[in-house]
Amino acid sequence: MILNVTPQAARRRIHGPEEVAFLDVREAGQFGEGHPLFAVPCPYSRLELAIGGLVPRKSAPILLLDAGDGVAQRAARRLAAAGYTDIAIVEGGAAGWQAAGLTLFKGVNVPSKALGELVEHALHPPTIDATALAQWQQEGRAFHLFDARPPAEYAKMRVPGARCLPNGELAHRFEAVVADRLTPVIVTCAGRTRGLIGAAGLRLAGIPNPIYALENGTQGWALAGLALERGNSADPFPQLEAEARRASMARADALCRRRAIPIIDASEVQAMCGGPARTTYVFDVRSEAEATGDPLPVAKHAPSGQLVQATDHWIGVRRARVVLADDTGLRAALAAFWLRQLGYDTYVVRIDDALRRLRRSEPRYGTSHSPLQRASPAEAMSLARGGGGLLLDLRASQRYRAGHAAGAQWSIRPRLGAIDALSGRPAALFTDEAAVGRLAAIDLVELGAGPVIEVAGGFEAWSEAGLPVEAAADRPSEAEAIDYLWFVHDRHDGNLAASRQYLAWERSLVAQLDPAERVEFKVEGPD
Repeated sequence: MILNVTPQAARRRIHGPEEVAFLDVREAGQFGEGHPLFAVPCPYSRLELAIGGLVPRKSAPILLLDAGDGVAQRAARRLAAAGYTDIAIVEGGAAGWQAAGLTLFKGVNVPSKALGELVEHALHPPTIDATALAQWQQEGRAFHLFDARPPAEYAKMRVPGARCLPNGELAHRFEAVVADRLTPVIVTCAGRTRGLIGAAGLRLAGIPNPIYALENGTQGWALAGLALERGNSADPFPQLEAEARRASMARADALCRRRAIPIIDASEVQAMCGGPARTTYVFDVRSEAEATGDPLPVAKHAPSGQLVQATDHWIGVRRARVVLADDTGLRAALAAFWLRQLGYDTYVVRIDDALRRLRRSEPRYGTSHSPLQRASPAEAMSLARGGGGLLLDLRASQRYRAGHAAGAQWSIRPRLGAIDALSGRPAALFTDEAAVGRLAAIDLVELGAGPVIEVAGGFEAWSEAGLPVEAAADRPSEAEAIDYLWFVHDRHDGNLAASRQYLAWERSLVAQLDPAERVEFKVEGPD
């Protein structure tokens, strides 16, 4: 049965003692413009693709939030058909939540970023501002500067001289990159959270060097009138010799002992995964190269630092059990420490042959959706011009704006019902991802369109075939482009006003927490 609940009743469940998945089924732009603190993004356009990872246990309670436009009802029907058994819809959607006097938070990964701000208050990691760091560079002072972001983000821009070693990896590989215990270490990111978490994490790991977070990261550097380097390539992470591996393991043991983080074995992981009453996530928090070269069938890959920074990308169920797999255990222990402060029940398991042998049956999420019939670009154009068909572009709205097949309409799954004269008409789809097109096709058929086909090769094949192409700088409009978050979207592209706005927003997060939200963060003080 699908129930309706008031915002107040939903809030009581969110802050109660039991597991609950609070899923916001609006699209990314809508979510980022304002959502409840603990809502997890699960856009309807990708619902069936995302739900298995976010909510792996089908009996877990689910609360759905939309824009008050009926999308949650559609999502609930899809989830019920996939076998989920405990579904409720928050009445009035996001507007109803706000009308009930509850806060909507702008931005993304807000709980993780609020944690970073709270950590600054509780652990007081020392900081250095951009002007002071630039002075150190000019003076030729000795220091190590590490960028805590993943290689893809590092490639976009970096503070000059920064080396890419993401959070978790830096503590794990510290012996391989810093030879002494006296030279200062500075951790930077693009803003605030990962620098603060990274600096605090190094201290928690027992690193004795002076440690600083670069205040406001790359944005602070740019705001100080200093030039960033762009188009960077991250070096491979350094390999660990036996002595460095022993040091990483010893630090993991010490951290787990001091902070009472349980270290379990493969048999306990197996028992947890088999329990029907609790949701258990198992993540391999090693680097991508390690996870690819030595795969763990029982686990999903989620790099240690990013799992803390973007927890709601991987974990949809609050108060769930989270098992973190690692070789030495330090990357897992650091992630476990921070995730516990976000309200999760965390465990560390070291990788051995017994863990490598574990398998976890992948739950099924309803009937599989068969691939769509495909048509060549020329056939699709003939269908539109001579057969009364529609060309529907389901790619990202910004890609549509840059260029699309002439005559194609931009749309997205939750808005398909707004297309004029849809019933009885064939539709040819342009997509970034075939699976997203198949989900949209389900809705199109229910709305009366048909047949629904996929344009083979997509827009690129259409363009390469010399068929007519057009661009539209203002279509869809900002209001219609619900897949894109416009909030400070260009802060990393030279818009200093957007950077100032973003940093002010991040610093304001703690003040926005009400008492019930604040108590959900179990921030632990220094040793």
